[in-house]
Amino acid sequence: MVDVSKIRKFNDASDYTRHFIVQKEIDKYLPGGRHFIDDAKITDLIAKNDSNPAPDPIKVREIIAKSEDKCETLLPEETAELMKVEPNSELFEEMRAAADRIKHKVYDNRIVMFAPLYMSNLCVNGCKYCGFREGNCEQKRRVLTMDELKEEIDVLAGRIGHKRLIAVYGEHPSTSTEYIAQTIETCYNRKVAAPKTGAPVGIRRVNVNAAPLPVEDLKVLRSVGIGTFQVFQETYNRKLYESMHPSWSVKGNYDWRTTCFHRCLEAGVDDVGFGVLYGLCDWRYELLATIMHARDLERWFNIGPHTLSFPRLEPASGTKVPEESPWLIDDKTFARILVLARLSVPYTGIIVTARESPESRNKVIDHGMTQLDCSSNIAIKGYSDFENESHQEKTRQQFMLGDTRSIDEMVRYLASRDIITSFCTAGYRCGRTGGCIMDALKTGREGKFCKINAVLTFREWLDDFASDETKAIGDKLIEKELAAIKEWLPKFFPSVMKQYEATCKGQRDLFF
Repeated sequence: MVDVSKIRKFNDASDYTRHFIVQKEIDKYLPGGRHFIDDAKITDLIAKNDSNPAPDPIKVREIIAKSEDKCETLLPEETAELMKVEPNSELFEEMRAAADRIKHKVYDNRIVMFAPLYMSNLCVNGCKYCGFREGNCEQKRRVLTMDELKEEIDVLAGRIGHKRLIAVYGEHPSTSTEYIAQTIETCYNRKVAAPKTGAPVGIRRVNVNAAPLPVEDLKVLRSVGIGTFQVFQETYNRKLYESMHPSWSVKGNYDWRTTCFHRCLEAGVDDVGFGVLYGLCDWRYELLATIMHARDLERWFNIGPHTLSFPRLEPASGTKVPEESPWLIDDKTFARILVLARLSVPYTGIIVTARESPESRNKVIDHGMTQLDCSSNIAIKGYSDFENESHQEKTRQQFMLGDTRSIDEMVRYLASRDIITSFCTAGYRCGRTGGCIMDALKTGREGKFCKINAVLTFREWLDDFASDETKAIGDKLIEKELAAIKEWLPKFFPSVMKQYEATCKGQRDLFF
């Protein structure tokens, strides 16, 4: 049982709202009160781009080369120069091709698969764009019990075949750090039989999307084996942030939210995931601020974001903000942002979720993307309540999904493009996280090494869950992947084949 003795307790939502934030844990990372998100600098860079929008091709190509060669976070000024390049130009196609090469250098031809699992929709905050916000009477409120969570895992791991989750929590004392820790443990401990082989299957990695936490709470989550800790900033523009998040709410404290990842790394939670809600503000502002945030983490800890997520503002219950925002972005701009992000933070994972339409996600697969979800249901207890995986209920979920394809459809589509679906979680359990994985990613070692584990987990999933059609195309792709591994690592290849053959015979969760 996890030790929660150092976690502060709160009597109710009002007590939580008034006393949860720890000011000294903010001040530590804003020395002299100066914030690392430099609004004046971002505004100046955007103004200069507007007044002189023509890119310098020589400079752009130098920046592309730097990104591809050094695999280090760009300066905001360099990203601003890349932003000048129009998406229909030949120069942008050079950027896109470089982004795809960088993705293959860092992550090879893998796409990591995961599923969102919403644990609760109770919330003390009043975010104007969100269906979960406090006071939204249209939302049907619920917190999963541990028995209900087991039913969700039985579907996710036992019927669909997921190995990796992003567990999502509303901010509320009923879903405290103790509750989060308990749900993580429950996810890891639940095992079921695969439908086709009867092999034991379960969830191997639980990433968490939750509210910013104090250091002691984060240490508790680290002790139960949390994966990536993901917090979405929503918008880095302070004035807009304050207008969207009422001052009476915990989330209304901009500095508490922006220093969250500093506290994570201090607590030893060394995989962190950034995200903004594109459509609330000028996308250029958000991307430049994201780079500043990454660079400040690197300055303090020499570790940047493990992932960047790119959710777009979507319709939600009880709010008109998603329809009325003047900053909504189209598919072309969305694709442009992904390319810029891959070039600007070359080592990071790039997540494109099922908020997007199938057409949008298909288009950006070669724009530097590395992770996606599918067979997703974001209603509270949606997986076990609904037989139809594409079923959605606006009053039970935070927003509406765009891509409701099944995992079998998605795996088959990716394989048709010679992309291997990876269910691997080995690196995290072997300690390849934080600074260790940052070095391996930047040099390209991690991508080649993870290819082996991707093949093993892909073999598992094909045998345990795939339709005959998907299995046939997956088998052909594995043949290509094994041939590539043999060419790269001829001396190590016999060890790879030993694990592969054991997996074919029914052993599970073998990895290097």
